[in-house]
Amino acid sequence: MQGSCTVSQTVRYLSKRWTLLIILEIYKGEGYTRRFSELRGAIPGITPKVLSERLKELEEEEIIVRTVDATAFPVRTEYTLTESGLEVIGIIRDIKRWALKWKIENIACRNQDCKECVL
Repeated sequence: MQGSCTVSQTVRYLSKRWTLLIILEIYKGEGYTRRFSELRGAIPGITPKVLSERLKELEEEEIIVRTVDATAFPVRTEYTLTESGLEVIGIIRDIKRWALKWKIENIACRNQDCKECVL
């Protein structure tokens, strides 16, 4: 597969550890928005450094947009899914359907929408 392949280029950033979980957690937020501290608390095991790196990468790929409110103290930084990011949720749901059909027996997951999932 050549480096210019669309699938190869996309997999390069979407397949990094934690990336899809970060997108899913932002999706669960009101208005598809979450703060850094909320994401960190919602994803056990992720380090602040890795979370920060992944958020920067997702922002560069225009999957999320970062908003800083400097009028509040402490300064509030929020991350919101873009239209492109919301379309990735469809991919995550397709992965879930595939896994439930072929790989994983998880009745609770089968009966729950990803937005309400508590992982």
